[in-house]
Amino acid sequence: MPRKKTQKKIFVLDTSVILYNHNAINSFDDNDVVIPITVLEELDNFKKGNETKNFEAREFIRIMDRLSSKGTLQDWIQLEGPKAGMFRVQMDELPLGEMNAIKIFGDDKPDHRILNAALKISEEKPGHRVILVSKDVNLRIKAKSLNIPAEDFETGKIKDVDSLYSGITLHENADSSMIDKIYAEGLLDAGDLGITDPVPNHYFIIRNEQSSVLAFYNPRLEKVERVEKRPAYKILPRNAEQVFALHAIMNPNVSLVTLQGVAGTGKTLLALAGSLEQKRNFKQIFLARPIVPLSNKDIGYLPGDIKSKLNPYMEPLWDNLKFIQNQYSEKDKEFKRITEALETEKLLIQPLAYIRGRSISNICFIVDEAQNLTPHEVKTIITRAGEGTKIIFTGDIYQIDTPYLDSQSNGLSYLIDKIKHHEIYAHIRLEKGERSELANLANELL
Repeated sequence: MPRKKTQKKIFVLDTSVILYNHNAINSFDDNDVVIPITVLEELDNFKKGNETKNFEAREFIRIMDRLSSKGTLQDWIQLEGPKAGMFRVQMDELPLGEMNAIKIFGDDKPDHRILNAALKISEEKPGHRVILVSKDVNLRIKAKSLNIPAEDFETGKIKDVDSLYSGITLHENADSSMIDKIYAEGLLDAGDLGITDPVPNHYFIIRNEQSSVLAFYNPRLEKVERVEKRPAYKILPRNAEQVFALHAIMNPNVSLVTLQGVAGTGKTLLALAGSLEQKRNFKQIFLARPIVPLSNKDIGYLPGDIKSKLNPYMEPLWDNLKFIQNQYSEKDKEFKRITEALETEKLLIQPLAYIRGRSISNICFIVDEAQNLTPHEVKTIITRAGEGTKIIFTGDIYQIDTPYLDSQSNGLSYLIDKIKHHEIYAHIRLEKGERSELANLANELL
């Protein structure tokens, strides 16, 4: 019996998809892709600036320029790749039928013109399934109300974020002789814990009713090795998770670390303290975070010069640095060294966009609030790492400040899911808040 022919699909991409991933048009296998002319008009407004969305817009415009060399964009053009589909720009966004988003919703705005483009394509291609792809939940709901199939852009999206790799395993009711052995010798065979396929740099809490020990799987020794509680710049870890986090940060064999956890778990503080403790191994320490303006307004709305506009976003990073520095008196050499590092730019606290284009060889690079990055942004940062560089990403995957990302699609979740089990990578999920009893109460009950 002959196989039933699969219905051809046409994916209509919203502006939000392009700003999330400029290479999105090459993510739909052999199906066809359409960009409404309104999307190109919107991208024109995003092409200037130093934010990530501006870089994405410019990169996509360059892709359009390359494709236009193959013919007019109003015609179907073959996308790059052996099994790629066709592509075109939809110029006519006025459907002939009764369905008209501008009339139905009573407003002539870009979202409604994009919906009309999808309706128009459905009229032109009745034998095809036309699907609107958008990162904007509200636009997807509007599309479905018009009987237009709508989907989120799934590339880079984690299916089950609740089972995301934690980096830690608890072994309860462990044999006392096993705990005694790791205390005496510092090492243990993974098989003694019943592990046949150990994960590099995975951490363990091994305990019974009488005693406990902290350990990790050392891939170089191929042994479970004891982890000792050690301070960094007088910052003493307060729980097992923080001990593990500081160990991963200061492990010279680990080049990439991710710390994920809610507010108050010590992610940024530990990353900064651990980096300062080993600053002699790096020529610079960069501490950066993406700028996500409140209410999605550009920072130009804020008063003052560029430094004044950016200070509110950088203040949490300065607070952590001041907290570390205040562990010492002003006469202590450690206090003075931090001041000197700032003055000589050996320690640099800046927005992530300002770091773009810099060489990141022999640098400890801390990226705070990494959940506000796209998978593509995270990849861009890591692929620029030179010899001797260590990168630490920190963030809370459930605290997203950008409209087109969520716990499944942000760059931090994507990184944790895709790069686990590698010898130069370590991850810790911090769950216990240590900021204050009040902060813990808010995290638990509010």
